[in-house]
Amino acid sequence: MKKENSYIWKASVAALVAGLLGGGIAYGGINAFQNSGIDTAVPTSSNSGGTATQSNINVNVQNQTEKAYQAVKNSVVSVVNLQAASQSDNQLAQMFGFSSGNSSNSSKSKSELEASSEGSGVIYKKSGDSAYIVTNNHVVAGSSALEVILSDGKKVEAKIVGRDEVTDLAVLKINSSVVKQVATFGNSDNIKVGETSLAIGSPLGSSYASSLTQGIISAKKREVQQSSSNGQSTGNTATVIQTDTAINPGNSGGPLINLAGQVIGINSMKLSSDGEGTSVEGIGFAIPSNEVVNIINQLVKNGKVIRPALGIQYVDLTNISAQQQKSILKLPESVKNGVVVMKTTSGSPAANAGISKYDVITKLAGKNIESQNDIRDILYKQKVGSTVSVTYYHNGKAVTKDMKLDKQLSQLNFGK
Repeated sequence: MKKENSYIWKASVAALVAGLLGGGIAYGGINAFQNSGIDTAVPTSSNSGGTATQSNINVNVQNQTEKAYQAVKNSVVSVVNLQAASQSDNQLAQMFGFSSGNSSNSSKSKSELEASSEGSGVIYKKSGDSAYIVTNNHVVAGSSALEVILSDGKKVEAKIVGRDEVTDLAVLKINSSVVKQVATFGNSDNIKVGETSLAIGSPLGSSYASSLTQGIISAKKREVQQSSSNGQSTGNTATVIQTDTAINPGNSGGPLINLAGQVIGINSMKLSSDGEGTSVEGIGFAIPSNEVVNIINQLVKNGKVIRPALGIQYVDLTNISAQQQKSILKLPESVKNGVVVMKTTSGSPAANAGISKYDVITKLAGKNIESQNDIRDILYKQKVGSTVSVTYYHNGKAVTKDMKLDKQLSQLNFGK
């Protein structure tokens, strides 16, 4: 892949620079020796005492890290995202007489597709003739077809069972006849900061499949902003495990495991630089296994995750000028944070609770709304059909009511 070649080129340049530096050091050392005035001669005696021998001591390398790796490695796979060849490739194909034509991606055969990117995944269940793999949503996004490379190098076709953009998780299905090992999930609530963690995956692609890296848990619950594949913020935040275990491009979707060989997280992203462009090392993130299990069970059952919704469109209160907050919203000066309702859908939970345009929601489920991100994060922790309290300002007066949460409106007539 082109991306992998660029990394190889960089590594070659680095090796060349290191070689030049080494030569310079050696040359300087020779000059220093020649000009130092040292005249101690090399001995001319017999070389019979220069014979090397080896020790008979055997080192036992069987340790807990190796045991954990062996317990999981054969369940870790490479996931290849296949997409339509680029326009330039199609033009080249036409020159050699094997044009792929103008068919859409969905109708292209596998031979007309090329590997767009690679990630990792882990097989977690066998059921009948099917085996299920969890990976990241961004690993499979935009694919026309998917190929899974098992730990023994065997390539098999994979199908998407379901995927969820909010948590960046996806479930794939392959034929179980080729599966020799499945991983088990541990309880991510039980991990401790400082505990050893291991990552298994395919950094830089399947050429480095089954690579193992080791580190520690740096934080159990770190709030981070999620970004899309092009680096743009999605507006979502995620509560993730922070680790200094090396996670590189291609590790996405692979498991973070403990020394018991249990999956405690799915590697999802890393922080390579701060907002000012300063490079950082050793800051990687994994989706906690408890959340993973919850999401993938829903994906297998429904093909998607059904979340509750209020049925409103809203903006952050801080985007509204102080003058408009007073004249239009009629808010007391003591109200500094919340979300402003711009539209309410008829029959929605918000509408049934009496919420209308220009009302300001300041609390949901008993928790303060500091920004528009908070309302989504609080809402997504609730269940469809549950009843929560909501506090909002209507014409400057605070109102608190209970409302029953419903499905996202786009999902009311879909799914199981």
